[in-house]
Amino acid sequence: MIVLGVILLIIGFVTGISVLWTIGIVLVLVGLVLWVAGALGHAVGGRRHYY
Repeated sequence: MIVLGVILLIIGFVTGISVLWTIGIVLVLVGLVLWVAGALGHAVGGRRHYY
């Protein structure tokens, strides 16, 4: 999710499309929140383990 957000940020910046820029920022923020929650040991998506 973070990688997709960064890609959309780059594409939105290069092409000047503000919608892609906004979606990219949202995806990066949501990805960071989920990553931090998973790193702290909280169940993300209802799963305790990644396997």
